[in-house]
Amino acid sequence: MADQDTERTSVRTYVPAYQKDEWAEHAEELEMSLSEYVRTMVQAGKRGFEGVDESAAKPSKEEPGSGDATPGGDGLEDTVLQALQNGPLEFDELVDAVAEDVRRDVDAALNQLEERGLVEHDRLDGGYRVTDDG
Repeated sequence: MADQDTERTSVRTYVPAYQKDEWAEHAEELEMSLSEYVRTMVQAGKRGFEGVDESAAKPSKEEPGSGDATPGGDGLEDTVLQALQNGPLEFDELVDAVAEDVRRDVDAALNQLEERGLVEHDRLDGGYRVTDDG
């Protein structure tokens, strides 16, 4: 994992408005930002296609876990398996790989909470805090 570039970058795509609305609604139900929802669904979908003839375009029934990236699902196990797809890792390297996913999840959650006005970044104290609305 140490050789992988973990710098964040943006990806743009265009979908019909109704699809974006459906995604945004589902993301809100899951208390996720739209960006985190799309990232999570792409990763879950990608896991479903691993080991399958891509021309068949059918999810693999042999993939461990449910592909559920929501809390309480198989997300951690799936993240560990995904990290190990690139070869063996020492325990500390594996923890770092998983921690990067958690870091992204916390970042997305903070963004969502900020958008909803429930938390804010306090520049003077250098941290996040619950707003009066939260």
